[in-house]
Amino acid sequence: MIRSIFVFTVIFFILFLLSFSFHEFLVENQQITLPFSLKKVYIFHLGFSLLICINFLVFSTVNKIFEQLGFIYLGTIILKLILFSLIFQKSLFSKEELSFTARVSLFIPMIVFLLTEAVFVTKILKKKQ
Repeated sequence: MIRSIFVFTVIFFILFLLSFSFHEFLVENQQITLPFSLKKVYIFHLGFSLLICINFLVFSTVNKIFEQLGFIYLGTIILKLILFSLIFQKSLFSKEELSFTARVSLFIPMIVFLLTEAVFVTKILKKKQ
């Protein structure tokens, strides 16, 4: 289990470094000004996705909870969206509408980390069965 936690952590940090660096490079290269901190958005998704994967790894060892992990995962996705909206509400719900590039810049880290965590959660669920 410790090895899996280490692997999850390393993969998520590498994913963070690569995707954030590339995204930041593109934003700066195009001289786009975002109304939010791109680094904070990536750090939020890194932390929450890593937390979900580690918790699922730990909870997969509990037989009573294992049967409900799929439903729990759906709940964590909703919780992630709610917390993201609360933390970044000033940027998301400001009086001025977000530009297309700003909306895409919010969407990219969410998709990158959501797909990665979904792959890890699927592996955890399949490994136990």
